[in-house]
Amino acid sequence: MAERRMFSKRITSSARFLKMPVSTQCLYFHLGLHADDDGVVEAYTIMNLVGATEDDLKILVAKEFVVVLNEDLVTYITDWKENNKIRADRKVDSLYKDLLIQMLPDVELLEKKPRADRQKENNGTSQGQPEDNQGTDNGLHRLGQARLGKDRLGQVSLGKASIETASEYTEDNTNQVVDNVDNLEQFDADAVFILNHYLPNLSTSDKKRVLSALKDRGNDFYYLEEKIKVLQQRENINSQAGFLVKAIKDDYKLRGAC
Repeated sequence: MAERRMFSKRITSSARFLKMPVSTQCLYFHLGLHADDDGVVEAYTIMNLVGATEDDLKILVAKEFVVVLNEDLVTYITDWKENNKIRADRKVDSLYKDLLIQMLPDVELLEKKPRADRQKENNGTSQGQPEDNQGTDNGLHRLGQARLGKDRLGQVSLGKASIETASEYTEDNTNQVVDNVDNLEQFDADAVFILNHYLPNLSTSDKKRVLSALKDRGNDFYYLEEKIKVLQQRENINSQAGFLVKAIKDDYKLRGAC
């Protein structure tokens, strides 16, 4: 199963989504993170993992964000194809594919295709791997050509341009890659996701300050979410990042919590 999932802003920024309780929104994100390539996930396991209740799942069903397929709470995310664009030659069929088709006969599933880099007839080796120096209609592919001219020696491309080139976006740029590409790769992906979800307007440097403080606490993203809720209880905060760093280090508690 893939290690990265995406979410469409058209879904997560809609009034229908934002009117749900935060705990229900959180369950939706975790269901999406753990779903297979057909958008199917064992909701009972995820609910236990994140401390969600059956009421949270019932709200998602009522709002038509998910469909529960059986009594074991095997669940299908209805906007899966809106959220995720998966290559057919990388797709792994769901273990619950037959159940999904049985319960939702009209569901549109991506058909799995053979991997292009495993086909020998496509200039591959006897083991099915692509050969070096593969050609194109214009000669050698650029990746097979030496690029060590004097004008390139000693140059390092680590700026935003290279990051944007390496990033994977959908055609309309509406999907969000779960793990942030703004030089935050060294931090815990779940913590980055929680921070981007609750405080998307923080600058990258402020995010690094918060994530560094969290890293010293063991990268517990549930702990981070708790401190963000503490922040939401306070008023007239001049620096959200500064408050969060102090809340993490000094273990600020929610008002009314024991």
